[in-house]
Amino acid sequence: MNKKILIVDDEKNIADILKFNLKKEGYDTIEAYDGEEAINLALSQSPDLILLDIMLPKIDGFTVCRKLRQTISTPILMLTAKEEEVDKVLGLELGADDYITKPFSPRELMARVKANLRRTASGEQISGEDRPHVTKYGDLSIDIDRYEVRRGETVIELTLREFELVKFLASQKGTIFSRETLLEKVWGYEYYGDVRTVDVTVRRVREKLEVDPANPQYIITKRGVGYYFNV
Repeated sequence: MNKKILIVDDEKNIADILKFNLKKEGYDTIEAYDGEEAINLALSQSPDLILLDIMLPKIDGFTVCRKLRQTISTPILMLTAKEEEVDKVLGLELGADDYITKPFSPRELMARVKANLRRTASGEQISGEDRPHVTKYGDLSIDIDRYEVRRGETVIELTLREFELVKFLASQKGTIFSRETLLEKVWGYEYYGDVRTVDVTVRRVREKLEVDPANPQYIITKRGVGYYFNV
């Protein structure tokens, strides 16, 4: 069955271009032209990925992202014509997995879409006898099958990308990875991607994972180099 992608953009010509390029690659698409319709379709149609514009009628893209993150973990790629870093960071802080700045090339669009769908599919392949055991790191436990992280008995609510970051770093504990390497290994980008995406995601994870995010115990920064898992 083809993967289904929800396109959310109030500019029909942009939505049509996105639809054309996605269908050419074999994806099914559904379209929403305002934030209210986007939320309804995301919850009722269960798309595999959402391309979400920021500037929307009725409900803006930031609010749509925040509301959807309360109930679903579907990958969300924010679409924005704005270059300001604050807009990109805000989208990531609200739970978006990535952002693409307009105008973007079809090649970049498809690279981002495929990378995010690959990360989702990798979690669906774990089943039956291949199911891994829960791995413990101090008071932290990582259940790869359930895509669940716990600190003690408390479940930490992470997005798919946040979980992938924790899982990858924990599996290579003590090894320092540059931001560029993390983009390739966790996000799946070989040529595209902004290293600030990694920094914002690490900050979000620390706020959820750490007792004192300002003095992290799990994901540590090696200044000028990158990040590593410390437990």
